[in-house]
Amino acid sequence: MTAERDVRHQTVDGLLRDTARRVPGRVAVRYRERTWTYAELDAAVTTGAAVLRQRYGLAEGDRVATFAHNCDAYLIAFLACARAGLTHVPVNQNLTGEDLAHILGDCGSALVLADPDLAGRIPDGHPVRALRDAPGSFLADLAEPRPYEAVGPDASRLVQLLYTSGTTALPKGAMMTHRALAHAYESAIDALDLSEEDRPVHSLPLYHSAQMHVFLMPYLAVGARNTILDAPVAEQLFDLVEAGEADSLFAPPTVWIGLAGHPQFAERELGALRKAYYGASIMPVPVLERLRERLPGLGFYNCFGQSEIGPLATVLGPDEHEGRMDSCGRPVRHVEAKVVDEDGADVPDGTAGEVVYRSPQLCLGYWNDPEATEKAFRDGWFRSGDLAVRDAQGYFTVVDRVKDVINSGGVLVASRQVEDVLYTHPGVAEAAVVALPDERWIEAVTAVVVPRGQVTEAELMQYARDRLAPFKAPKRVHFVDALPRNASGKVLKRELRERFTAPSP
Repeated sequence: MTAERDVRHQTVDGLLRDTARRVPGRVAVRYRERTWTYAELDAAVTTGAAVLRQRYGLAEGDRVATFAHNCDAYLIAFLACARAGLTHVPVNQNLTGEDLAHILGDCGSALVLADPDLAGRIPDGHPVRALRDAPGSFLADLAEPRPYEAVGPDASRLVQLLYTSGTTALPKGAMMTHRALAHAYESAIDALDLSEEDRPVHSLPLYHSAQMHVFLMPYLAVGARNTILDAPVAEQLFDLVEAGEADSLFAPPTVWIGLAGHPQFAERELGALRKAYYGASIMPVPVLERLRERLPGLGFYNCFGQSEIGPLATVLGPDEHEGRMDSCGRPVRHVEAKVVDEDGADVPDGTAGEVVYRSPQLCLGYWNDPEATEKAFRDGWFRSGDLAVRDAQGYFTVVDRVKDVINSGGVLVASRQVEDVLYTHPGVAEAAVVALPDERWIEAVTAVVVPRGQVTEAELMQYARDRLAPFKAPKRVHFVDALPRNASGKVLKRELRERFTAPSP
């Protein structure tokens, strides 16, 4: 895919087919002991489409859920669904019980492709087939090539339901078309400087839209050599970098924090790492400063957005960090963004408001939820739920999620500002700031901290008071062993609020 290409009529699987025609013998994907060239990968996708439609008896438009860990078969299943005219539904492999039942029930899955160790969690009533590592699995069925005449290349067709992370409510299925994702891939290639010469490693969950749609799929479109890992294991990543097999890595801040704190980080030879992408949650500025000091030749990209927009909306490039380390950058190629007040009116630069988007990358709406769709889309713009400020140069800085802003005594406090201050204290490994009910303050600014060494509540409260306006400083500090996060690294503040809110008498 080139910057000049018209992708309005492009399909997701068609992008792979185009790359396979251009560089058929080049390695496309490595996973453990298996290696696929672009020609082999494209052929496996065609066989997979035939298996899904002809052997498994699925009909056009059926939803196929994938409930599995990272692997090459996961990628092939997604692309095979795209080629077969089916709608793919990626499911967080950490889900259990009601959360898992909600997604499978809401999408009405006709089939669940599951890893054998996860299949036992799937509620009764949902047909299941092993994705791999079992007799008769989807991967095993790819061994015998099968021809398949793809359905017409209709870019307006639904290709995936991306369920939101559900940090504040039950997940909703964002309806993504081929056209939306093709535009998103082009935006990612352009804004993130993705090249066929890169050696990206993909270690975050492929069910998550960032790893799949901002990195793996765009990198397949440009013809790069991709490595899929089961998980972001520090030693494996360091080995790949030292061997020259990895020079590009995406990870949320929690993983970068872990890599930077690893005992081998200071001693391994990591000079081959050229591009560092972070996103999915806010990167504390002090952490970013420490990483840049250790790896001065590494280019950092801040990637910001949400599932509903494919999910990349803005990027802060390596040459844009100086002086604006807390910014999430400017809109990518196919995205318009502005800041508005509660009534949808534009606010002046420098004024906080909600970010809204207009873009061909946007979802069509939410599956089975017209009320939520109507609420999210107003006058052609999508309401993101993010509170941000735009400056005169067009750079956006996220202040908070609209739902996470704290009303303390009638004054609004952005939790991120308090978190950034706490991260500068040497006794703080991780921090999250939430609002808890309070008779005096309405909502009390409350910090939940993962400590590093010995530190007290009084010490942290005084530290914050010395650096913030008094009303912004935490009224309470709770210490925990770990912050609850979803697999993309977002802190589940809803769980923290529930955990530390005292029950009503």
